Amino acid sequence: MINLVTLRNAAFLSVAAAVLAGCAAPQPSLYQWEGYQAQVYQYFKGESKEEQVIALEKGLETIKAKGGAVPPGYHAQLGMLYLNLGKDDQMVKEFQTEKTLFPESTPFMDFLTRNMKTDTRKDVAVPAQPTTAAVGTKADNNTGSAK
Repeated sequence: MINLVTLRNAAFLSVAAAVLAGCAAPQPSLYQWEGYQAQVYQYFKGESKEEQVIALEKGLETIKAKGGAVPPGYHAQLGMLYLNLGKDDQMVKEFQTEKTLFPESTPFMDFLTRNMKTDTRKDVAVPAQPTTAAVGTKADNNTGSAK
């Protein structure tokens, strides 16, 4: 009887050790980031947009060369940088690529595309369109709509 209990405990411990060892193995990353997070940080710090575009394009080439997957938001960030530089055709191309790779981003990419011409921020190269807001209302700087 004691041998049966000891044998059962030993079997249980060996199965538990095998399961834990399998969980401890490093898993390959689903996406190749190639400095994307650092570039988003630089964007919010207000660093040079041209340098950010160069870095993101270089990272994109590296990801493609490795046969890796671009993370969500990569093409959207590149599109936003192109928008800030006044390169609308490249921005639209990047937004379309983002929508193709990540269909769940479609509503947001469409929103950005619709509102790119009504953006009144000073750092955006696209000229602002006049709003049809009533007198005495304040235009929202993020969407261009009147409040």
